[in-house]
Amino acid sequence: MMHNTQARRSLALLSGLAALAVQTPSLGSGFYLPESSAAGLGTANAMVANPDLPGAISYNAAAMGFHDSSSLAIGGLLIGPSFSVETASGSHDSQGADWAAAPMLQAALALDERWRLGFGLHVPFGLETRWRDGTFPAVSGTATLPVPPPLDPEVPLGHPVASKLEVLDLATALAYRVNEQLSLAAGVDLYWGKQAKLSSTAGSLTGEGSGLGFNLSALYRQGSWSLGASFHSAATLGLEGDFTATSPTLVALGVSSPSQPGKIDFDLPWRLQLGVRYAVNPRLAVEFDWTRTGWSKFETLDVRALADDSPIFNDTNAWDDANAWRFGLTYQWTEATQLRLGYAYDETGQGDDHFSARIPDNNRHLFSLGFAHHLAPGLSVEGGYMYVLAEDRDYRATTPYTGSDLNGTTALDGDYAMDAHLIGLELVKVF
Repeated sequence: MMHNTQARRSLALLSGLAALAVQTPSLGSGFYLPESSAAGLGTANAMVANPDLPGAISYNAAAMGFHDSSSLAIGGLLIGPSFSVETASGSHDSQGADWAAAPMLQAALALDERWRLGFGLHVPFGLETRWRDGTFPAVSGTATLPVPPPLDPEVPLGHPVASKLEVLDLATALAYRVNEQLSLAAGVDLYWGKQAKLSSTAGSLTGEGSGLGFNLSALYRQGSWSLGASFHSAATLGLEGDFTATSPTLVALGVSSPSQPGKIDFDLPWRLQLGVRYAVNPRLAVEFDWTRTGWSKFETLDVRALADDSPIFNDTNAWDDANAWRFGLTYQWTEATQLRLGYAYDETGQGDDHFSARIPDNNRHLFSLGFAHHLAPGLSVEGGYMYVLAEDRDYRATTPYTGSDLNGTTALDGDYAMDAHLIGLELVKVF
């Protein structure tokens, strides 16, 4: 009896978490949000080689070495995404929140002539989508489960209904000014999965967790030229949560709410950014950056029972590392006001083989503009706007759904579209 009970619990957890595991990659190019300052927002995130602006510190901590004073930037980011899909059942819009808010906080403290200490808080990963039940054709299939009779292994894996992820990064870094041309920095990224909610027609999982990574950066300046590099390591979030079953099959097996606790090792990708900046004259400067995101680290999701760490489900996502090319421009219009402009092309890491509807990702075009205006000595207000347009994805799979892995199959056939508006505002104090 105890063996059957444990098997029933494993079946319940698998049913809900499998719906998560095979579809979580859809949270994002992927679910990465590089916007971490109003200055970066206004220049399409081309900031890694900028030695002048406090807003560049969150992109390259070594930039602190070129700032003689301490600084504090406090602000927020509003994100308004829109997802839609046209399937055999008609046209459908995601019912996610119209706008989501994210914090932007960066402090840089001058310890002495050479050393600087920095603290930052922002949201590098996150997204939300919600599809009504009926957007995709109903499916159910046979999961391969090591369970004894009389349990029926036929479990509806379920189509995605709701997905929400918010990961905060508390980043610390120590910068050292080697000489007049070179600054180096190293630090720690403490990630907190503040909200993780993933629901399907089979069940719903909510949870949270944390992870740890590191960051390294360098900035070199010679005359009108500057070169920057920044690296954030991969990290793993240990997400723990509760699964609530909703599928009729699970109810028939006697599984009801509240259901079973489980945990997932959720891998965050590494990020490498290289940039070159040229000051054309005292007013005008241009920067070109290249970003490589290590989505190949998001290869698998390992689902385990919380009680005894026994394996329950392991899914392969098979994402690829992806590039982004960013161009930014700053122009000192008046002594008090700076104008900013940017464009970026961001590749997706999500291929067709494991395509998921939790986020219908594709290559993206990013258009941005921004400003900074001095209000008083040492005090300025900065703002930025970005429009993100993903290329339409006319997804037609060649693999039919066979009852195990929903991703990359004809069950998700449709025409997907996405765009988003981002607005950021910050107050920056230099002292």
